[in-house]
Amino acid sequence: MASLKEIKERIKSIDSTRKITNAMRMVSSSKLHKAQRRLQAVLQYDRALAAMLDDLLSEDAVVGPFGELRRTARVAIVAISSNSSLCGAFNANVIKELKTQVENYEAQLGSENILLFPVGNKVADAVRRMGYEARGEYRQLIDKPDFASAAALMGRLKGMFLAGEVDRVITVSQHMRSMAVQEVVVETVLPVSPLSGRSGGRQRDFIVEPDRATLYDRLTDHALDQRLYTRLADSSVAEHAARVVAMQIAGDNADKLLGELRLTYNKSRQMAITSQLLDIFSGQR
Repeated sequence: MASLKEIKERIKSIDSTRKITNAMRMVSSSKLHKAQRRLQAVLQYDRALAAMLDDLLSEDAVVGPFGELRRTARVAIVAISSNSSLCGAFNANVIKELKTQVENYEAQLGSENILLFPVGNKVADAVRRMGYEARGEYRQLIDKPDFASAAALMGRLKGMFLAGEVDRVITVSQHMRSMAVQEVVVETVLPVSPLSGRSGGRQRDFIVEPDRATLYDRLTDHALDQRLYTRLADSSVAEHAARVVAMQIAGDNADKLLGELRLTYNKSRQMAITSQLLDIFSGQR
């Protein structure tokens, strides 16, 4: 059995760890609320943009340059993780799905036709371990997602698609269904699905300038930037939620372990006192 001093040191160490996890939980909770407010604003804008496209272009099915369907010979994958750990299985699930996607495309296209764009330190490390070269450093995008940075990355991907350097662009990221449930989302960004009548027969008398096709191309160009920004904002919410849950579980485990150690400490101390009393009484006889 461990000595009283050893048990006391363990109690002190675990109590210190519990204080750290509680502090991290509170910090992550504050960041989560901020990320949720940002995501809510982004989703409102997304819905407004989708409604604009739907209203203005509902009369015709429009296929712009970003909707060109062609045989997939090269694919670009944007995988989004966090820059740090201590968030449960958040990063592991993204990396697992990324490996699945890579294996599937390797069988079809070969590894030389798969371009990986890791966003976040954890997935960037995984890409290197997989033997692939990361197509840029984008770790700053996940700590504080902003539209300009997302648009810069999306601009590069759009340019590659239009130039025929890639035929498909997909994203792999996490989405928070609830505080306790995270799910990996795989989304095809390019080519975009053609927009056709989704307005349910609404008739609105719009004057479109210069023409519907041009307007569709311009709005789609912007919507693609917005889509990647939405994925980043969504992943940020999922990351902070996962970290809150992970730190809560760590804190609960620390409390349970502290209770067991304190009980063991008190029993050992009681046994030591009893032994000392017996020695005293034996010496008096």
